[in-house]
Amino acid sequence: MRKSFWCSLIAVIFVTIFFTGCAQGYKNISQEDALRIMNSGKEVVILDVRTPEEYEKKYIPGAVLLPIDEIKKGNFELLPDKNKIILVYCWTGRRAEDSAAILADNGYKYVYNFGGLVDWTGPVEGSEVHDN
Repeated sequence: MRKSFWCSLIAVIFVTIFFTGCAQGYKNISQEDALRIMNSGKEVVILDVRTPEEYEKKYIPGAVLLPIDEIKKGNFELLPDKNKIILVYCWTGRRAEDSAAILADNGYKYVYNFGGLVDWTGPVEGSEVHDN
């Protein structure tokens, strides 16, 4: 009886850690997959987590600006629906990954990090975008 108690306890701890503590909560996807989702017709939020100055220079059309500093403070007013698909990006990908983790930790269910605008080959707008 004592052995089965410990085995059961270990099993419960393992399952709890596996399904809660080890879950990333968001998914890293390729930029190609992000573009496919954007073009799929599904309602998505394209989330830019850079500074306003960076955003003005170059951004993905339709992107919502919510700087990582605001996300770290818990200011999620621009993201009221925790069931919407959220595609997160920044310049190189680091802030996007941190922001995606924070959003997932705060109950957002469909958060996808697709990295940095520096590598983005899809459409862009902004003050530093020039037609050639």
